[in-house]
Amino acid sequence: MAAKHALIIDDEPDIRELLEITLGRMNIETQSAEDVKSAKAMLAAHTFDFCLTDMRLPDGNGIELVQHIQSKYPQLPVAMITAHGNMESAVDALKAGAFDFVSKPVNLEQLRTLVDTALNLKPLDTTDAPSLLGDTIGMEQLRKQINKLARSQAPIYISGESGSGKELVANLIHEQGPHPDGPFVPVNCGAIPTELMESEFFGHVKGSFTGAIADKEGLFQAANGGTLFLDEVADLPLPMQVKLLRGIQEKAIRPIGGQQEIPVDVRILSATHKSLANEVDAGSFRQDLYYRINVIELKVPSLRERREDIPLLTEDLLTRIAEEYQVPRPKVSPEAMASLLGYHFPGNVRELQNILERAITLCEGDIIQPYDLSISSEAPTVIAQKISEPESIEDEEEEEELSETSTAATLPEDADSLESYLEDVEKNAIVRALESTRWNKTAAAKKLSITFRALRYKLKKLELE
Repeated sequence: MAAKHALIIDDEPDIRELLEITLGRMNIETQSAEDVKSAKAMLAAHTFDFCLTDMRLPDGNGIELVQHIQSKYPQLPVAMITAHGNMESAVDALKAGAFDFVSKPVNLEQLRTLVDTALNLKPLDTTDAPSLLGDTIGMEQLRKQINKLARSQAPIYISGESGSGKELVANLIHEQGPHPDGPFVPVNCGAIPTELMESEFFGHVKGSFTGAIADKEGLFQAANGGTLFLDEVADLPLPMQVKLLRGIQEKAIRPIGGQQEIPVDVRILSATHKSLANEVDAGSFRQDLYYRINVIELKVPSLRERREDIPLLTEDLLTRIAEEYQVPRPKVSPEAMASLLGYHFPGNVRELQNILERAITLCEGDIIQPYDLSISSEAPTVIAQKISEPESIEDEEEEEELSETSTAATLPEDADSLESYLEDVEKNAIVRALESTRWNKTAAAKKLSITFRALRYKLKKLELE
């Protein structure tokens, strides 16, 4: 394997020598420059695999050099050396296009990890996001941004509505990054009980509190060498935000009851369907943490903003749903497709998938018609009754009970909760039909006025088998 070449830029001879020795022991050949002018001359004359520059230089600063490299040599990963505790400079460097940063005094272990990561980067023009479907301009731009951002260790804030595919985008950034075989650890910040949050994120040592019967590794340690995806990050309580900020800045965490900090090499990606800027203004999210995790914002377009992609997404989702549930793949009638194209999709791609899953069970003759989609302007209660309520139940008391179940509860406003509500209505109807027929599936399907295939699909989907 050909030797790698690195360019070191620093005006202090002692630091240059230390860095040259460290990289030399990694079998990396080095050349050094003491200012911006000589660095630019070396960049023009030689090909490098990695660049490490100080922030302050006699004839300029590292930010300008990073911008120059981004413009002239976009394939070259460049890391910044910043003053200890000067996170503002580090953030500025990342925004300018730096791959990563290290603070003075340089931690050699962190430096070696950083260099290894940089040298594992894929070439800029060979990666893509084929699983991120869409032919619209917005999706093409998103794929290009993912391609570029995967080459950086900068924290990325992924914004977008619920169901738009933020976790998919985070996973693609991880897969196209330097350590695709490393762990990708997604965590829903709103789902962790407050009293367990510190232990979940940072771990604990045995005996550190009542119930700590053994050492436990936290999410940061589980994601070491990979990516930690903080979904719904706006739901973190303020005390936890302080601890998370320190972990991101120091690149190290301390388990509960631990005596020493543990260095971690973790890429931080975060997302929420809320507006973080509004949360900062309201005082529920720390401004300093906001600036740390929002170094680069990546917006995922809603399905309404890319309606032209609906036919392509529909075909792909129908194929996958049919394969998963081992049922024939239906076609979509022109009228049904027109209904999909005209729908506003508050739940985005996730809602489209749920709509198609229901339509597969309801359609006759393997052709999905508009009435199979249940996306008319009718109230959600009516839709829930149509897709779930038995039409031929003879027992009037049972019919009244179902009606009460479908309408008594307060309907949730957001799309995710609405889907959960509809599933509960559907599950209750199926269970009652099965109980009334002594779990005879054929009789229950007739009682529900659906096909046996549809009932089998619903039992599997709702985990009632």
